[in-house]
Amino acid sequence: MFERIADFCLGSMSPPDSALDMAALLLVDTLGVAAGASNTQAGRIARDHAFRFHAAASPEDAATLLFDGRKASLSGAAFALATQIDNLDAHDGYNPTKGHIGCAVVPALCAFAEHQPDLSAHDALVALAVSYEVAARAGIALHASACDYHTSGAWNALGVAALGCRLRGSNIEALRQAFGIAEYHGPRSQMMREIANPTMLHDGSGMGALVGIMAVLLAEDGFIGAPAVTVEATETARFWQDLGHKWTIELNYIKPYPICRWAHAALDALGGLLDAHGLKDEDVCKIEVHTFAQAAALFPNMPETTSQAQYSLPFALAVRLVHGRIGPEHIRDAGLRDPSVAAALGKVTILEDARHSKRFPDGRWSDVTLHLADGTVLKSGDVHARGGPESPMEMSEVEAKFHTMAHGLPLARRAALWDMTRRLRQPDAKFSELLDILHKGVEGTAH
Repeated sequence: MFERIADFCLGSMSPPDSALDMAALLLVDTLGVAAGASNTQAGRIARDHAFRFHAAASPEDAATLLFDGRKASLSGAAFALATQIDNLDAHDGYNPTKGHIGCAVVPALCAFAEHQPDLSAHDALVALAVSYEVAARAGIALHASACDYHTSGAWNALGVAALGCRLRGSNIEALRQAFGIAEYHGPRSQMMREIANPTMLHDGSGMGALVGIMAVLLAEDGFIGAPAVTVEATETARFWQDLGHKWTIELNYIKPYPICRWAHAALDALGGLLDAHGLKDEDVCKIEVHTFAQAAALFPNMPETTSQAQYSLPFALAVRLVHGRIGPEHIRDAGLRDPSVAAALGKVTILEDARHSKRFPDGRWSDVTLHLADGTVLKSGDVHARGGPESPMEMSEVEAKFHTMAHGLPLARRAALWDMTRRLRQPDAKFSELLDILHKGVEGTAH
């Protein structure tokens, strides 16, 4: 089985065009989130930390801190960007893993590719697709074999390791050791602790990116760390059987809101009722939500921090009711002190529904009942969160979301970044074309 996995990671297989199209879209969507997160407090702290404490001894071991301009080590730059992305919760995910892949592997791709100016866009997208496939199966295998609910950094580190080994031309033995190192040192951190007490730790993907790149570089130097249980154990082999046949990257979701996706089904249910009936905040007396257990456990109060805001279902619903949308501006600064939102939050009641809990993690379902001031009661019925294959967004919506997230960049630069979803799929494209856009200027970013 490992030889099959290694051949998939390092060999000359060709993903289907649909997988590469999705890789290009997820890449640009993730970079839009990174741009939007560049002025978050967590993003600034992570970049400053990487610059101070993760410096490179030589230029060939350094990479640019994106939307910043300074340099750090390869692993430091990936850590900083992954932490930055993780702290604006609008990045992609894959339901069966209960977590996120792009926020770790995209920073790793940008760091490694900086030293490969001739890397074709096609080869970069193949490496990215490989990393998504490895991370997805490692995540499912780890959830199936561990008793705790751990953060994404515990397993997306293996996706980073696969990507790095492919781009750097590693041999099979180095890949095996890198997988073992990445799995062993991946942050087996407690996701539900972060849900109960939201902080800048979020989903552990900053450490996942750091550990994944370190694993590649350590393996190159002969460091021994194999085997990775999630990859080589007999009991996890079933999770790898469809590798190269089922392309899970095509099943990732794109988030329309910068909020934990556990809240999205209820948001979509509420939004559907409000839009269908032309309702405003003053028309609604009570919002009753039935959802799955994990969503019901989200932060219940008016948030004091951006981290709490992104992990709060009642707050997200209150923002949607008052403002008709949820953007980055609503989850930080003055948005956390909005009296209209605080008042609307008192209208929200959250209840766990066993029917929805049984559908998790494969589905994210909720239903909403509205009680109106005139006595009318409206029911949404069961609604699945939008953005994935169950309820896809139109491409125009994805593009609008990208511009909303990256609004701090000049329009011309945003347009150039978005256009890379098309350009990266052209046969003559170089990945350095994307990096040139990313490295140009540091508008709107504070060190």
